[in-house]
Amino acid sequence: MLLVADSGSSKTDWKLLLPIGDTQSFETAGINPIFSTEKEIFRILSHQNKFAPFASKIKEIFFFGAGCNSPDRREFVSNALTSKFVNAFVSVETDLTGAAYATCGNLPGLNCIIGTESNISFFDGNEVKEINSGLGYILGDEASGTYFGKKLITDFLYKKMPINLAAAFQKIYQINKETIIKNIYQKPLANYYLASFAMFMSAFEDDPYIQDILTNSFTDYVLNNIVIYPNFKQYKTHFVGSIAFNFKNSLLKVCEQYEVNVGYILEKPINQLFDFIKNREEF
Repeated sequence: MLLVADSGSSKTDWKLLLPIGDTQSFETAGINPIFSTEKEIFRILSHQNKFAPFASKIKEIFFFGAGCNSPDRREFVSNALTSKFVNAFVSVETDLTGAAYATCGNLPGLNCIIGTESNISFFDGNEVKEINSGLGYILGDEASGTYFGKKLITDFLYKKMPINLAAAFQKIYQINKETIIKNIYQKPLANYYLASFAMFMSAFEDDPYIQDILTNSFTDYVLNNIVIYPNFKQYKTHFVGSIAFNFKNSLLKVCEQYEVNVGYILEKPINQLFDFIKNREEF
């Protein structure tokens, strides 16, 4: 049995190939070794009851995740998976590699992840080459959920947000300066907290204020991550992630302005990634 996972910081998508050829899909909390301990990862897996009937029967696991960009972090995740799936061969790679397999297959291209966090890589058709990105939500993550969340919260606190939107924001989230400061500076997983505000923009996407935020943020992403790459116009640039997908109209406008050759825009790459691994491993 084959199990494939694509994990961001907020959630993990899993797809399982059953012996009879059917598949099952699951979702768990995000697994990121930067923010999660081995015990927490095991707990996340144990709380997914749908895994239970198959745990000892799964023979191969291919996990692609955010934060898995060093050998020690990959080993960290692999150990947690092996503790749960005792008979499985486990492969752990970065979410950038997963995005490349899902969008490019065996062709070269640029791959952008824009969800809770943001990142970019170049895939040469065989290997993923990371570009100067992936600085995290404090230093980078342009156009990510955390990036938008910071902008919305600071404008709300500084009273720069239009009155009608500020009223809607307050009604939905019931927050004040004290609760915001506590969640960001005193509690763990501040990036998740910040990103939780990003989807507020969906309901007001046509508002000029929201349009300006989207345009400026996607412009920051394109200028800092894509156009700096030599010969970027020669390749397809693919996007993966909830922010890229849900605000693709604004993203496409910015990409057109800077002559970015857009390929796929996927909310979740798990289905394409699963098919790539299944075919490659000849299941």
